[in-house]
Amino acid sequence: MNRRTLLLGGCALASLAACGDSGKFITYDGPVVTQIQVFKTNRMMYLLHGDEVLKKYKIGLGGDPIGPKQFEGDGKTPEGLYYINRRNPNSAYYLSIGISYPNPQQVAYAQSQGKQAGGDIFIHGRDGKNKGLGRDWTAGCIAVKDKEIREIYAMVQDGTPIFIFP
Repeated sequence: MNRRTLLLGGCALASLAACGDSGKFITYDGPVVTQIQVFKTNRMMYLLHGDEVLKKYKIGLGGDPIGPKQFEGDGKTPEGLYYINRRNPNSAYYLSIGISYPNPQQVAYAQSQGKQAGGDIFIHGRDGKNKGLGRDWTAGCIAVKDKEIREIYAMVQDGTPIFIFP
């Protein structure tokens, strides 16, 4: 009886483990991503190794995507050269990797206008949120599908340059 209980308990635990999101973190052993290019007008993001496109993704942007981000709460996605500078495995949007916005000049400009430059700009997933709300729904971030952010999270290292074009 003890063996039977142990066996049933083990099967139950194995079943529960299979229900979890064991695929949230994947590994990548391909070419190094040397840069990310984002084209806001086309709503496309490219991961490159040198001049070779490794992956491309359709993206969602800030709720007001035209023009560069200047102030906290303006709903815009930044434009310019930044770097991937952090990761959040517990993101409210599944997984996320941080973009180094704002730079010192952007902070100084916002302050000169009596405002804050904002921050917390990420490439992130959706985690079931905001589906059906249109393509541009973030507060200034770059959104992709959850399965795509798994790839990006595995492929892109901290320090990778990201060029965000109008």
